[in-house]
Amino acid sequence: MPDLFSPYTLKGVTLRNRIVMSPMTMYNSVDGKLDDYHVSYLGARAAGGFALVFGEQMAITPDGRTTTSCAGIWSDEQVEGHARVVAMIRRMGAVAAIQLGHTGRKGSELPPHRGVNADRTKKQLPPDHPDGWTCVAPSAIPYGGGGHTYPVHALTVDEIRSLHRSYADAAVRARDAGYQWLELHFAHGYLGASFFSPLANQRTDQYGGSVANRARFLLEALDAVRAVWPEHCPLTMRLGCDDLHPQGTQFEDSLLAIRMMKEHGLDLADLSLGFNTDQMVNPPMNQPGFMVERAHRVRRELGIPVAASWNLGVPREADRVIREELIDLVMLGRPALANPHWPIWAARELNHPSPFSLVQDDWRWWLENFRGHAPSIGWPPVAPVAPGAPEVAVTTPPAS
Repeated sequence: MPDLFSPYTLKGVTLRNRIVMSPMTMYNSVDGKLDDYHVSYLGARAAGGFALVFGEQMAITPDGRTTTSCAGIWSDEQVEGHARVVAMIRRMGAVAAIQLGHTGRKGSELPPHRGVNADRTKKQLPPDHPDGWTCVAPSAIPYGGGGHTYPVHALTVDEIRSLHRSYADAAVRARDAGYQWLELHFAHGYLGASFFSPLANQRTDQYGGSVANRARFLLEALDAVRAVWPEHCPLTMRLGCDDLHPQGTQFEDSLLAIRMMKEHGLDLADLSLGFNTDQMVNPPMNQPGFMVERAHRVRRELGIPVAASWNLGVPREADRVIREELIDLVMLGRPALANPHWPIWAARELNHPSPFSLVQDDWRWWLENFRGHAPSIGWPPVAPVAPGAPEVAVTTPPAS
């Protein structure tokens, strides 16, 4: 029976455990580049025991960013920064992953910590603002919520094909930077999610209408990346599988789309919400692990590995969904930001026999073999030892 700390192999890549740092937009890039900030921030999570480490969604074009402070991989000049991040993550024993995407009609924003609307929602910049741009979408329908009311441009078929080439070009750069895991972002109201949702996609051509047509943009992006991405490296997808709205993306439609994606070479489905509208019915944001049930249905009915995020930061719950084989990987976003050593903390909470085995050997040696005042390292008490013998840190069972 697997548990949270069991290794996991997909294609030619083996993860040291089932704990993944989920992509989180950090608004700390200049010209879309990664720099010392990203090396430090992402390297720290790899050092803390995460097995698979994502940065943020990497824009495939400049207008695919959420803000001008977001990262991307649309230019060869950006590869060096990515390579530095990959090297640090590998040095700390984890696998470096990249998520490619395009923000679509949710772009041209101010970073939320720098500017919000009167209702405290994210603030979108008008197209004529020096830092803004005209957002693109499947249909000329602005998102509407959170001040996203400026006109958007409905993509032509030629422009769609150009974007698919951009996906492929970005994947080649990711390969050259050394990434071993690539995910396509088709969730959270971004471009892929909006093509799949009837709320955003009201096209009457081959990209609109039926489930197969609404999934066409996603499948063609997948095909473009599959053609250039190494076969031994996992190619995965985060899908907004439910808009929680009667006129939006329905989960049953997502099952059909994922089945098609599996036939096109998808290796794992990472399940999230569509977020194509703020008018969701009974949003479950405060419920622990609310995406697990949907993800498990995909795993059971389609026979494809799955990952899920959303409120899985309680160690016992994260461990349970792996032990019961409901999902294959646990994705953690905010818990990873709050605690770069979440895996080690979780190991202690779950009474793992050797929590420090999750960190680099040099750190492990110092933490398990030391003399001095044991409680001062901020860990549980040490076991009694004979005079003159080195003290060894041990865990204590979590309080009942």
